Amino acid sequence: MEPIDAPSELDLLRWSESLAAIARTGLAFSQVLYERERFMEVLQVAADIRAKAGTPYDSDVFVSAWMGSIESGVIGYATPKITVGAVVGNDAGELLLVQRSDSGHWLYPTGWADVGYSAAEVVVKEVREETGIDCEVVRPIAILDGLRLGFTEIPLYSLVFHCEMTGGSLAPHPMEVLDVGFFAEGNLPEGTIIPERWVAESFAAIRGESLEVRFDKPRDPPWGDTGEINTTESDV
Repeated sequence: MEPIDAPSELDLLRWSESLAAIARTGLAFSQVLYERERFMEVLQVAADIRAKAGTPYDSDVFVSAWMGSIESGVIGYATPKITVGAVVGNDAGELLLVQRSDSGHWLYPTGWADVGYSAAEVVVKEVREETGIDCEVVRPIAILDGLRLGFTEIPLYSLVFHCEMTGGSLAPHPMEVLDVGFFAEGNLPEGTIIPERWVAESFAAIRGESLEVRFDKPRDPPWGDTGEINTTESDV
């Protein structure tokens, strides 16, 4: 029998968050004492796993945080959070980037999806607030699972849109970003986040090349490795 590889910290993180989501959703919907006791046990197991996933916190910290997020019924159904990102090009074919205030890294403008706005409306608002640039949305180009790809430690879906600049001038938000700028391909600032995963695709979109929507290919089974990223003609 071949030796089985030990799970990575990313595996432990994904498994613990998935178990915690199942347990929290069960606690949100069930009032049966026996079921609630079982869901609490699952939540404790999830916390024990999470505490082993490269964190300095004890499992009790995660149990407390997860319990504090539970509400009854549909409101308490645990789902991933959502961010929107904008790949914005100007007339010179350059890419709009922001230097994030939380990390100092450079990335396309991105932020949480706000209630009351469509995803495309949030994109336009986020770009204007973070950079001072006005833009219009062309189309979505990526739907990504941040937890699966390892660039977040919480369940999160990222919706990325290709946009075109329509006006405005560069003006970094004083609290959200350290700096903003347009950059040519091959001349990105030092500290750009994982450029191999999105830069070539972004400039292809800016040049008007035909692109399929990128998404995370389904795994079989879904609890295996992180799998591959695939593309599709679907505009889902």
